[in-house]
Amino acid sequence: MTGRTVVLAVGGNALVPEGEAGSLSRQSERARQLAAVLVDLLSDGWQVVVTHGNGPQVGFIVRRGELVAAARTAEGLPDLPLWLAVADSQGGVGHLLALALDSELRAHDRPERAAAVLTHVEVDADDPAFAAPTKPIGGLLDEAGARAHASVDGWTVTETSPGHWRRVVPSPQPMSIVEVEPIGQLVRAGALVIAAGGGGIPIVRHQDGWLPVDAVVDKDRTAALLAAGLQASHLVIVTAVDEVAIGFGTPRQQGLSRVDAAAMREYLEAGEFPPGSMGPKVEACLRFLELGGTTAVITSLAALRAALDGRAGTHIHANRQES
Repeated sequence: MTGRTVVLAVGGNALVPEGEAGSLSRQSERARQLAAVLVDLLSDGWQVVVTHGNGPQVGFIVRRGELVAAARTAEGLPDLPLWLAVADSQGGVGHLLALALDSELRAHDRPERAAAVLTHVEVDADDPAFAAPTKPIGGLLDEAGARAHASVDGWTVTETSPGHWRRVVPSPQPMSIVEVEPIGQLVRAGALVIAAGGGGIPIVRHQDGWLPVDAVVDKDRTAALLAAGLQASHLVIVTAVDEVAIGFGTPRQQGLSRVDAAAMREYLEAGEFPPGSMGPKVEACLRFLELGGTTAVITSLAALRAALDGRAGTHIHANRQES
């Protein structure tokens, strides 16, 4: 890769913001908005690889499966395991982004084209996450419905708020990305690559090869692995805020612009970044640096270009920096 290769990890909520219905027309519109930003990065001389979340989209797919479950046998419908829903959502979101990017590239008379790569991620069959599922998916359930699914379908369910239950699934650590070499070849050929969507389709090693498993891999963790595997210069995690802060929501709140990995880990271990929000993003950035990366950035989509110019965002460096 060149010295200006960036892996961008964009949340699934970039296409379906919380509280929005998530129609395909709105998702396509938001894909076009994202594409405009990414093509601007190409104009600035960056090689760009995009990975995306799939939380809302895989939830839609799983919910459709739940709604037709009663008629599945009569209609001759096949099962819908979670790993297939992850694959379906990866392909669907990849299509929306590739189409938007190719349209934007053509509008700017640029020769590059997008390539969406269906991506598999190896996880450990003995990962502790399989014994303690924590990732909510699918729709809200009442207690009776949740317990029925647990009894009949073998789901693990939990009460996420009073009276509201959800299915929870394992979220194991990614170990390797099967298609990392072909992805690298596409990047070197000049493609704008979309890969490892939704954290990748989780698979485990088997004596006969590979087997898919029902799990959801954290997309930021996979993005860190992808960026390291491609020897990218930057990993950028796109989130809702322009920069990370310590003491968030308190009188001592302080934004972080430049910070070294050791200090960031100290903040993380001190509980500055909650596990349900900023914590996993910081952990992914630190993992990228541990694997040999030099710069990880957390910022918003609006501040992305400024962040890559060093004028915005939280920049985490492997070496000691002034914060």
